[in-house]
Amino acid sequence: MKFSLQKIKREAPYDFEDTVNVDELERMENDIRNITDVNVKGDVSVRSETYTFRYTIKGTMTLPCARTLVDVPYEFSVQAIDQFTTSEYQAQNDEDIHFIDQEVLDLMPYIKENILLEVPLRVYSDEATMDNIVSEGSGWDLLQEDEHLDLKAKHEEEEQEKVDPRLSSLKILMTKKINVNIPINWDYFKGGVTHGSTKEKNF
Repeated sequence: MKFSLQKIKREAPYDFEDTVNVDELERMENDIRNITDVNVKGDVSVRSETYTFRYTIKGTMTLPCARTLVDVPYEFSVQAIDQFTTSEYQAQNDEDIHFIDQEVLDLMPYIKENILLEVPLRVYSDEATMDNIVSEGSGWDLLQEDEHLDLKAKHEEEEQEKVDPRLSSLKILMTKKINVNIPINWDYFKGGVTHGSTKEKNF
């Protein structure tokens, strides 16, 4: 969609509507498998050297189901506002305003950008049940809940059985009977004291 700035200035506020092809989006790195022609409808207002486009984009894109990978039609309606200026100074001081240095303005790059921003993170088909979920892929497998719990319990058990190598010597030492020679004055307990009398006591 291309617009003559002079024509917009003469007829502002300027209304526009058209159906455009955006199938180039299918060949980009995104989840869009197919997209219909989209309807673009809006108006342009002019203030000094600034042109403000307010418009709506409506269409349908086809995306993969996050569970089954089957095609899922996704209808969208995007409300967009884009501003342009022929003043380089104004564009440098406001990052939300696009600078244009020619008489004809092409809105298509901004239409496509707004559509890409509307692509959801994931969609689900109505038939997304456990019976038709893709169960495996390259380097991954899908586990049922009970399989996941069993695997988690096994992992926790293995972790508990692991012994820190630094503690292994201490563990062996604590399991052995330790003989300790402690000097004890037995006469003291009999009511008398004899210095130097000792007995060996095993614990």
